Amino acid sequence: QKELPRPLRIPKRLVIRTMNTDSCPDCTSEGSPATSRRTFLRTSAGATAGIGAAGFLPTLAARKKEAKDAPETLVKTFYDTLSEEQHKMICFPFDHKLRLKVDNNWQITKPRLGQFFTKDQQAMVEEIFRKIHSPEYADKIVGQVAHDSGSKGLEKCSIGLFGEPDGKFEFVLTGRHCTRRCDGNSVEGAAFGGPIFYGHAAKGFHEEPHHPGNVYWYQAVQANKVFEMLDGKQRETALLGRSRGERGMKTIALTGKKNGLPGIRAADLSADQKGEMRRVMTALLAPFRKADADEAMKHIEANGFDNLHMAFYKTEDVGKDGVWDVWQIEGPSMVWYFRGDPHVHTWVNIKANA
Repeated sequence: QKELPRPLRIPKRLVIRTMNTDSCPDCTSEGSPATSRRTFLRTSAGATAGIGAAGFLPTLAARKKEAKDAPETLVKTFYDTLSEEQHKMICFPFDHKLRLKVDNNWQITKPRLGQFFTKDQQAMVEEIFRKIHSPEYADKIVGQVAHDSGSKGLEKCSIGLFGEPDGKFEFVLTGRHCTRRCDGNSVEGAAFGGPIFYGHAAKGFHEEPHHPGNVYWYQAVQANKVFEMLDGKQRETALLGRSRGERGMKTIALTGKKNGLPGIRAADLSADQKGEMRRVMTALLAPFRKADADEAMKHIEANGFDNLHMAFYKTEDVGKDGVWDVWQIEGPSMVWYFRGDPHVHTWVNIKANA
C-alpha cells in the first residue's frame, strides 16, 4: 500500500498484551462460590467521579483549543488521509442502514485497523476513541478493548465512516465488546450518536461473583446499593425473574412508556432512594466525555427522571449470593441494560423521543 502523507503525529500509547481471545455469544451462568451481600458491598470499590458541574465560561482561546482538540476535528483529519481504496472500503452515505447497528461482537467493515491503515492513521483512530471517553477512564477502556480482542491496542477493531466530516457524519468503531460513535451531533436527538455497547471478560468467559478486574463492575456495585435501600414491598416490585436477554437490535428497543415498565418506578422511591438512583446514572456515564454524558442526561430529564424504572433479575445471579449481576434502567426513551452473567455486556440507547 502506498504510504500516505503524514499530516499529524500523535504519540502512541502502550497497552499491555493479554491473552483472552474468547468469543462472545449469548451465554448462561455456571455456579460459583457465594459471597455475602454485606461483605460484597463493604469491600467492592463503587465510588466514581461525578460527571462534573458547569464551571466558569471558557475564554475564546479555551474554546478554540477545545474545538481543535475535539475528536470530531480529528475525524476530519483522518478522513482527509484516506486513500481511494480505503475510502471505498469504509465510507458510506450518512443514511446507510449499517450506521445504527449495534452488537456485542462484530466488525462494521471487513478491514482491521492494524492491517489496513498506516501507523499515523491508527494513532489518529486511537486518539478519536480516547477523546470520546473521559480522561479518567480512557486508558482503562483502551486496555479493556485490547484485552478482550487479544491485541496490543485497537488493531483488531474495524471502523466505518458515514457521510462527510464537512457536513453530517458519523464515525463508528466496533469489535469485541465495543460499539462506539463520534458524530458531532449530526444525529439529532440521540445521545452518543445512537446505540452503543460496552463489556468486559476480565478473568475469563465465566467470571467469579465479584468480577475481579472487570473495568465496568463498579457500576453494578452502585446499582446494588439502590436495592439495599429498598424495603420489602419495594423489593418485590424491583426484583424480577429473567431479564430481556440479548436479541441484537431488539435488546435496545424503546417503548415510549412512562408507566408499566419492568421494575420499580423512580417516582415511587423516597428522596434518598432516588438520590442513590441518580448516583447510579453518574456511575454509568462516568466513562464517557462530558458532552455526551450531559446530552444523555438532558434527554432523560426531558422525559422525566421519575419515569425511569429500575429492575434486578434473580435468576441470573452469579454465585447465587444475592448480589444482582443483571439489572437495567429503562424509561420512555432510554434503556441501559447491564448483563453481568457470565461476564459484563451492556447495551445502551438514549434518545430524545422513542
